[in-house]
Amino acid sequence: MTPAPFYADMARGPDGGQAFWLRTADGVRIRMGIWPAPPSARGTVFLLPGRTEYIEKYGPAAADFAARGFATLAIDWRGQGLADRALEDRMKGHVSHFDAFQSDLDEVIENAALLGLPRPWFVVGHSMGGAIALRRIMDGSPFAACAFSAPMFGLKLPPPLHLIRKPLAKLIRQMRLTGLFPPGMGPECYVLKTRFEDNLLTKDREMWAFLVDHVTRVPKLALGGPTLGWAAESVLECDRLAMRPAPDMHCYCSVGTDERIIDVAAVDYRMRGWRRGVLDWIDGAEHEVMMDSAARRKQFFDGCVAAFEKAL
Repeated sequence: MTPAPFYADMARGPDGGQAFWLRTADGVRIRMGIWPAPPSARGTVFLLPGRTEYIEKYGPAAADFAARGFATLAIDWRGQGLADRALEDRMKGHVSHFDAFQSDLDEVIENAALLGLPRPWFVVGHSMGGAIALRRIMDGSPFAACAFSAPMFGLKLPPPLHLIRKPLAKLIRQMRLTGLFPPGMGPECYVLKTRFEDNLLTKDREMWAFLVDHVTRVPKLALGGPTLGWAAESVLECDRLAMRPAPDMHCYCSVGTDERIIDVAAVDYRMRGWRRGVLDWIDGAEHEVMMDSAARRKQFFDGCVAAFEKAL
């Protein structure tokens, strides 16, 4: 664990934030960011970002958790942020196998313990990070409770592709098409190529400007579309997770009523079977509940803490 670049001024998180380089068991360099808790800490939130995301994006979320008494840890997964990219074209969002993200999380958990981050520990997974968090909880984890924001429990695919998603994913592997962009996808960063009025992430103009500012000021944080390999591995992982019962853990899950990116039906099905889970539909929100209006953000963070408190 060695110091890593950290853009505190543009992250807008609590004072004292810092970042570290970590090296995973398979030799990949990833980045871990930490914002400290206030005195009398109530625990630490492990915030697992979605595809394309990076530590500094979650500075405001860390501030919201700090106001409620929690330290926050966030991750640059392999293939995004300042972590090592998988392919020569660094704008391609790629992963060879979804288990690789568990290797990243192994390293983060080990180093969080070495740093003595306040316990109990809680996990919050957004989008792709939701699938990664769910896998870890199902397989055994150090987390006392969990929360999800628009979790990727299923990929939203057109009806013909949805019906053949598993054989199609396996065919992509077999034909070695994994490093290609799917039709309609390319190397452009979403927040730079999309007008605020057309975006599927947030209805809050100030938060949209916050995201645009990041990748404008630090272009190395930007990522383009996913590869066919990422899509195939995501399909297979979501299907594997769907076959397993919900964990016996307190859980809060939020989805915006205007969500248009993830498979909402898969989230609804999962949460209906989660005995100690709560599914909260956030009125008018899109994909990025933590990057929306103050009222919507408050609803989300209050919901997370309510689930955490049940485990204390």
